[in-house]
Amino acid sequence: MNDTPTLSNAVQQASVSKDPITAYDQIRQRCPVVHDERLHWTLFKHEDVMNVLNDPQTFSNAVSRHVSVPNGMDQPEHTIYRALIEPFFNESRMAAFEPVCQEIAAELVRQSHQNQEFEFISGFAQIYAVRAQCAFLGWPESLHEPLNQWVRKNHQATLAQDRQALSEIAVEFDGYIRTLLEERRKAGTHAPDDLTTALMLETVNGQPISDEAIVSILRNWTVGELGSIAACLGILVNYLAKNLKLQHQLRYKPKLLPAAIDEILRIHPPLIASRRVTTQAVTVAGHHIEAGERLTLLWASANRDEAVFGKPDEFRNDREPSQNLLYGAGIHACPGAPLARLELRLIMQELLKGTSRFALGENAAPVHAVYPAGGFDSLPIKLVMETCCGACS
Repeated sequence: MNDTPTLSNAVQQASVSKDPITAYDQIRQRCPVVHDERLHWTLFKHEDVMNVLNDPQTFSNAVSRHVSVPNGMDQPEHTIYRALIEPFFNESRMAAFEPVCQEIAAELVRQSHQNQEFEFISGFAQIYAVRAQCAFLGWPESLHEPLNQWVRKNHQATLAQDRQALSEIAVEFDGYIRTLLEERRKAGTHAPDDLTTALMLETVNGQPISDEAIVSILRNWTVGELGSIAACLGILVNYLAKNLKLQHQLRYKPKLLPAAIDEILRIHPPLIASRRVTTQAVTVAGHHIEAGERLTLLWASANRDEAVFGKPDEFRNDREPSQNLLYGAGIHACPGAPLARLELRLIMQELLKGTSRFALGENAAPVHAVYPAGGFDSLPIKLVMETCCGACS
């Protein structure tokens, strides 16, 4: 371990706070495995991360003392709950939700600030994430503003690493869910016919799901979705604002959007990292790691590894999808990927259709989010809609 570079040493010549993606690129090329008291073992290479993802017996997902269904579970318990939740993101559910989500996206674009600079993350991306997720779960519009405020409080507490505030914020969110469950139980057969009610009616091994498990599932779906969708949307708009040729191409060839979205989010990952813990002594990239050690899998580096992607900043719409770790890999790959892809495709379609172009703001610079968040804390954007002068009528 004494010969292993530490993260603090590795970042001396790379500013993670000012330009995290470039910093991770530099660290990956100098020391693809580092050890640090805060992040423990950190893996930067695509191959090393994939090896961990494909060996859940050696690298456990049970990294937290809090219940996390099914993210924080290992087999066989993980397999049971995974089989339960995957149908909620199948093709038929996505097809049923698509027109609802498309109307949410179209309405938000119609209501947005056009031809004037505004703060895109809080003024658009987070609003869309909340509205879409509430609609998917069947939650009332009265929760939109409380959840928007909750997202802001959670973000601030995460940045400050305020454990007390994070604990209180978690209790607040669980309270929203428990209230919704109680309302549905009181309504009985008149409960809304939505995804939340459907989840309450599921069973595990012939027994009703516990409220603790239901709350954990809905928390994971919602908290993860709200943060990641807003981050993804900011990254996509920022990238296309700086690449007008691609923006123009996607505006007139929307069929290219799905692959383009995944590729842009490979170049600038919205999710920085995830964690594992070793169940036995193991060797990773030549480094001996004891049982019970914690690992950080750095998505924001692995998804830009030159050994797999060549020039990491080169945009290519024809890459092998299985190499992209945007939604993870292995048994713990994100089950909500179909929903995230649907929401991102629809909002980008509406943004491209509803504007002539979108450009970076001129009065302030974007502010990168800091670890563990990805994307931007602030993104000044102008959505431009050019009006006809009348000469063509």
